[in-house]
Amino acid sequence: MSNRKHHICPVEIAGFLDNTFRRWLQHPKKILEPYIKEGMTVLDVGCGPGFFSVDMAQMVGERGRVIASDLQEGMLQKLGDKIQNTELEERITLHKCENDKIGLSQQLDFILAFYVVHELPDQAGFFRETASILKPDGQIFIAEPVFHVSNADFEATVRKAREAGLIPVESPRLLFSKTVILKKADL
Repeated sequence: MSNRKHHICPVEIAGFLDNTFRRWLQHPKKILEPYIKEGMTVLDVGCGPGFFSVDMAQMVGERGRVIASDLQEGMLQKLGDKIQNTELEERITLHKCENDKIGLSQQLDFILAFYVVHELPDQAGFFRETASILKPDGQIFIAEPVFHVSNADFEATVRKAREAGLIPVESPRLLFSKTVILKKADL
C-alpha cells in the first residue's frame, strides 16, 4: 500500500469534502436513513467540515445528540462556523480527539467512520475503543474509498473489528465505497 495510508486530509481542502457535487453522489440522509433515528446519540468520527454531521443532527431531532469528532481543530472550527446561531448548534457537540484515541466514555447508538479508518495508525485500538462505547444494540458504519483502500486492506480492517468483538451484519451498496455495518457480537 502507498504511503498515503495514514495521511490525514488537510483543512485546506475542506471545501472538497463538503460540496454540492459530493452531496449528489453521497447524500448523507439517503445513506444514513436506515440507521439513525430520532433521539439517538451518534458519533461522526473524522467529521471534517461536517458534511455528515449536519444531516445527522437533523435526523436525531431535538432530543438527539451528534458528537462531531476530529483530530484537526480547523475542521471543527469550520463546522462550528457552519452551525453557529442555528438550531443545530444545540444538537452538535464538537469534540477534538487525539491522534490515538477518540476520548469519549458515553454510550452511543451509532458511530459513523466515513473515509477515515484507513487514515488511522491503530485500527485495532480504534475498534476496541468504539466497541467499548457502543450500546449493546448500536451500530458502526464504516465506509472506505475504493481508490485508496484495496480489498485486502478492507478485509484486514474487518478482521481487526472482529478481533475487537464486532461483527459485520450488512454491507450497504455505496458508489465508490467499500462498506460494512458492525454490531457487537452476542455474548
